[in-house]
Amino acid sequence: MVTAVWGWTFVLVKDAVTHYPTLPFLQIRFALALVALAMIFRKLPGRRELGAGALIGVVLAAGYLTQTAGLTITSPGNAGLITGLFVVLTPLLNRVFGATIRWWTWIAVLVSLGGLVLLTGGPSGMNVGDLLVLACAGLFALHIVLLGHWSPGMSPAMLTLVQIGMCTALFSFGGTWSLRPPSGSVWFAIVITGLFASAFGYFIQTWAQGHVGANRVALILATEPAWALVAAITLAGQRFGLTEAAGAALIVAAIVGHEGASLKFERHVEQAPS
Repeated sequence: MVTAVWGWTFVLVKDAVTHYPTLPFLQIRFALALVALAMIFRKLPGRRELGAGALIGVVLAAGYLTQTAGLTITSPGNAGLITGLFVVLTPLLNRVFGATIRWWTWIAVLVSLGGLVLLTGGPSGMNVGDLLVLACAGLFALHIVLLGHWSPGMSPAMLTLVQIGMCTALFSFGGTWSLRPPSGSVWFAIVITGLFASAFGYFIQTWAQGHVGANRVALILATEPAWALVAAITLAGQRFGLTEAAGAALIVAAIVGHEGASLKFERHVEQAPS
């Protein structure tokens, strides 16, 4: 359900930031999420959650800033597909903490890069929005890796609260100067993204990463690009040419194939005699 909401929000956010400045949108969105979480949890984080959550929150904020800024330029379908590349980037970044990079990850990277070239028309065809969302994919992969490394043993509620609080502070620092009352449609996007995609969604992700590894979480999140693509076609009316459709198919195939291979490998390891 979380990935379906995240996929749908590409269309919502695209429409909202077309009519409203990016930083104030993010400021109100994450402030709403912070208030909701504070009202639910009603306690203060400890030192460990403050330290880890603040750093992870900076990465999360950078990811949302690049993604939302990119959405003002590129299409919601492209943004959803390119964001989905965090799935194949996560194992690469997880190597920093000693994880092994399997052969299918390298294949998925090559296939997804080929798909990206077709989707955007090659390096010369990629616009600034596509590049910003590609940076977002890398930042979201780093966010998953850091959560997987630090969240075990910590309170998921407090770690989420600190992350959302850091995002709110950073977006407020840059967004307050252009803050103005949002329209009804912008408010709708803020409420959906603030409460469901941010507060509820990242609490579920943070809780999950205290119990399963970064690669498994990436598997769970792998359906987000497909939901974003469906929403872009059905709700935003986005249409793909033959070359773009082939690129989209390659990206989805790389993501699904990579995570399917990872899941099969993990099941094999779990079933192997000790």
